[in-house]
Amino acid sequence: MPLWLREHRWHQTPAAVFLSLPLRGARATPANIFCSERYLKVSIPPFLFEAILYAPIDDTNSTAKIGNGNIFFTLYKKEPAMWDSLTLENADKEKLQHIRENAVLKAQQKAREETEAKKATQEEHKKYALEATMKLEEAERKRIEDLKEKERQKVTEELELWRNQQKDADKYKSIQKEGELHQEIGQLKERRSEKITKTRIPNEGTSKTRPKPTKGCHGSCSIFLPNAKEEELPAPRSAATIKVNFTPRVFPTALRESRVAEEEEWLHKQAEARRTISADLSELEDLKEEEKNPDWLKDKGNKMFAMGNYLAAVNAYNLAVRLNNKLPLLYLNRAACHLKLRNLHKAIEDSSKALELLTPPVPDNEEARVKAYVRRGTAFCQLELYTEGLQDYEAALKIDPKNKNIEKDAEKIRHLIQGTMQCS
Repeated sequence: MPLWLREHRWHQTPAAVFLSLPLRGARATPANIFCSERYLKVSIPPFLFEAILYAPIDDTNSTAKIGNGNIFFTLYKKEPAMWDSLTLENADKEKLQHIRENAVLKAQQKAREETEAKKATQEEHKKYALEATMKLEEAERKRIEDLKEKERQKVTEELELWRNQQKDADKYKSIQKEGELHQEIGQLKERRSEKITKTRIPNEGTSKTRPKPTKGCHGSCSIFLPNAKEEELPAPRSAATIKVNFTPRVFPTALRESRVAEEEEWLHKQAEARRTISADLSELEDLKEEEKNPDWLKDKGNKMFAMGNYLAAVNAYNLAVRLNNKLPLLYLNRAACHLKLRNLHKAIEDSSKALELLTPPVPDNEEARVKAYVRRGTAFCQLELYTEGLQDYEAALKIDPKNKNIEKDAEKIRHLIQGTMQCS
């Protein structure tokens, strides 16, 4: 049997009713209070308070505050007037039962409408997130295509310029060869003319005698000597193609300019990532190469978080964690998204995992550790686990004692803990 709470105090104005209900040491939460236009109920086992109100109220704007062992109600009247009493008196049981049932039915209908509205809102958010992701991907794809087209045009122009230069060089060489050939022919003609002139001039003292014919000429020998034959020119050089083979390399730089150790380490990591993807993530075969990079996914998740699209950011961080589960920033950023989505237990898990990976504690990871403690402490406080939350905030203050914001939040948590202890 419930114990009825009869003790209460109330006063009114034409616009509102103010009701104070003592709890007798019981601990109440908002879930213990039910309020509609004509019906007010507080159920804190084993105590029960029930009131059929004198006139309708605005249950949407009315409030209830719990503190100092009391519940303070502020009930706004729908029509300004002074009530004769708080509850409806001299009413039969059937009317009271009818008011209760109507209140419950309206509450159920309102809950269904809120659930449907919330579901519709979530669907709209998902649709917006999908559209935003598709727009971003389309913009990124277009940007990459534009870059490819620019590079293609640039290479085409360079190739055309090289071809023109080669044609000009070949033309210049042919002109130069023709000039050299004409020069050699001219020199040869000059030598032939000199030899012919020397042969026609008679020797001194023998101008009256005929020169002896050369053996085998029989008086009809040519005036040209055998040595005066036209010299044969060498044939032009034949064209040929020389094939040069280069050692295949993954990186475009020359071997003498590369850092071999760093390149081998990078290739080893890429091969390990590809093996992981092929072994555990066979469903990601359709993704592009950059979409399989954890750093690229982390940057995309950060952009989604900045836009307020927390679900898309969580999806990006999830895929990045599956590709590489050793990056603490992935867990730290995903914890921030879970806080925004009110996934408090997941936020605690990701913050704890980030702190586990941020070991040993060194000056370089101080900022990340502070964020992890604060986010985990915030999740604890939202779950009303103020002691655990205060411990995390104090750990963050040990790392960064000059942070005034963290100090203020820790002081608020201490006051909350003291108020809770006083109420209990």
